[in-house]
Amino acid sequence: MAGAAGPGTGPGAAGGDGDDSLYPIAVLIDELRNEDVQLRLNSIKKLSTIALALGVERTRTELLPFLTDTIYDEDEVLLALAEQLGNFTGLVGGPDFAHCLLPPLESLATVEETVVRDKAVESLRQISQEHTPVALEAHFVPLVKRLASGDWFTSRTSACGLFSVCYPRASHAIKAEIRQHFRSLCSDDTPMVRRAAASKLGEFAKVLELDSVKSEIVPLFTTLASDEQDSVRLLAVEACVSIAQLLSQDDLESMVMPTLRQAAEDKSWRVRYMVADKFSELQKAVGPKITLHDLIPAFQNLLKDCEAEVRAAAAHKVKELCENLPIESRETIIMNQILPYIKELVSDSNQHVKSALASVIMGLSTILGKENTIEHLLPLFLAQLKDECPEVRLNIISNLDCVNEVIGIRQLSQSLLPAIVELAEDAKWRVRLAIIEYMPLLAGQLGVEFFDEKLNSLCMAWLVDHVYAIREAATNNLMKLVQKFGTEWAQNTIVPKVLVMANDPNYLHRMTTLFCINALSEACGQEITTKQMLPIVLKMAGDQVANVRFNVAKSLQKIGPILDTAALQGEVKPVLQKLGQDEDMDVKYFAQEAISVVAQRLRKLDLPVKDSEELSTSGTDKNHFLRPRAPGEDARKVSAPEASAAGSQRGLALEGPGEPGAALLPSSLSLRRQLGSKCQQSVHSEACCPVSLPLFWECFLRGRLAVQTVIPVA
Repeated sequence: MAGAAGPGTGPGAAGGDGDDSLYPIAVLIDELRNEDVQLRLNSIKKLSTIALALGVERTRTELLPFLTDTIYDEDEVLLALAEQLGNFTGLVGGPDFAHCLLPPLESLATVEETVVRDKAVESLRQISQEHTPVALEAHFVPLVKRLASGDWFTSRTSACGLFSVCYPRASHAIKAEIRQHFRSLCSDDTPMVRRAAASKLGEFAKVLELDSVKSEIVPLFTTLASDEQDSVRLLAVEACVSIAQLLSQDDLESMVMPTLRQAAEDKSWRVRYMVADKFSELQKAVGPKITLHDLIPAFQNLLKDCEAEVRAAAAHKVKELCENLPIESRETIIMNQILPYIKELVSDSNQHVKSALASVIMGLSTILGKENTIEHLLPLFLAQLKDECPEVRLNIISNLDCVNEVIGIRQLSQSLLPAIVELAEDAKWRVRLAIIEYMPLLAGQLGVEFFDEKLNSLCMAWLVDHVYAIREAATNNLMKLVQKFGTEWAQNTIVPKVLVMANDPNYLHRMTTLFCINALSEACGQEITTKQMLPIVLKMAGDQVANVRFNVAKSLQKIGPILDTAALQGEVKPVLQKLGQDEDMDVKYFAQEAISVVAQRLRKLDLPVKDSEELSTSGTDKNHFLRPRAPGEDARKVSAPEASAAGSQRGLALEGPGEPGAALLPSSLSLRRQLGSKCQQSVHSEACCPVSLPLFWECFLRGRLAVQTVIPVA
């Protein structure tokens, strides 16, 4: 819904004087009153243009009051308005007039929709930096006070985000008032306001004097951390990080840690989750001494929490916690106080917990060293590698390089590789599929020599799997391996094994050969494709199974752009033309598609193409083909079989809509020679009309010409 001023109101209402400068704002007002939300939104997005047209004075005196008083609109329109006003300072005359932008933004900061209020607060924070200290106290601080004491909770929540930007430049007396307003909001009756205050507590603490932090912020933190609403308490935990960075170790121990210990054992799992999620930041803020004394026991409790979400959040922080421990006592603490809890999480009942642990546990190997990794961590890695959850396995395989750097490839192959091989041959095809997807990553970490020795045979075995999804994934896997190891490796290792499958008794395996060639041709390049792959594809064109034959046509279409011109002209075209006469309709269809692609390839190379070899379907009727025309012969429509038996093509007939006659166009080669000529839609003569190829197709696509196939008539 959009409300607007009545007739004769609003900026530019005095348009009767004929002042053309009023027209832009009149357009704006009209669009703001339009029923179409998109038009109103577009109008708001053009406010800067309208303001430039009006000038700074009229923007201040007409446009901004109009926006403040008359607009009640859809949320997305108000959101755009709030965003626009944040960049309006230069359009109202600069910082000296920045206060003119406050009234509309103040109104937007009180609306019901949260995203609009947040954007308005963001713009207000931006504009506050452009106020002088005097203007700040004269205009901005009163706005904050009005919002903080507003009747609706929406205005009070918006005020919470503005204290920190106006406090540093305010006078001593004003600072005291600001702190008082913030204290009031922290104890507001409405939970939404207390949540907003708790979310800004840490930010506000950073701009306060240290004495004020101790005397006012810490008590507020304690109060909010024991609020009856868990949504308020969890936000207090987030503020604890900022507060802890401001206090000394002694003050931390006496003022903050009792509250933090209480939060780590809170009855609400959401509060405990927040403690776990912010644990690394808390650890850095409180320092090593308090970490050893207070945080490690709290972390142990979080790792064995009754809620899976809390355990998962804590598991994510295991590596960071261990890295931030004091070097001199790091190994002892991990082995004695952290690792026992990690071992329990490896077999946790919740897959999210196991996945979170698997994403970081490999990083412990670099911290604990080779001996501890082999003795204590490898059994855990092995258990996770065999886990039924695919995310757990992926996270382990994705980080194998961390372990490889510590224990070496030989030890890794002896311990973890047998488990990988076992999974690769698992009876469940989804398990096999998961391992295939990890294989390129694994190959890159282990190297080409190790891969050829241990894993190459697995990749080839997947190509003849009885499940199509496995064969398809294995084909894509080969392409990624070639991209990783190079074409020389492919030529010597992969391509020969793939081509042998072309003689397999199972037609599905023969088709897999074609799929592999499709995938490998681009990665291997022209030489390997032409010399090694193409002969096999051409040979398979005589396969007994139609599915294989039409996949041959599709393969030739796929690799056509890669092949050299000699191969296209001398080998590919004859085979495709033969397939184009196949008794199977699908084979014929895909052969004709491939012929079209090959012909386009040759045209790009600007090679002479025999007209009799150019077969292409009409844009309007796939059952008719372009047919040659000899001099002196008449034209008539023909069917596909007649077109197939045609001789050399001299031209095609074009009929304009509603035209009784037919215009004769020259063949494609002649068309290319006459670029730039004008198109004649109807020529009632035997002469070819000069038409450029691009113009011909443009006319055809626009429907100006109706292409008709023709055949000579004696």
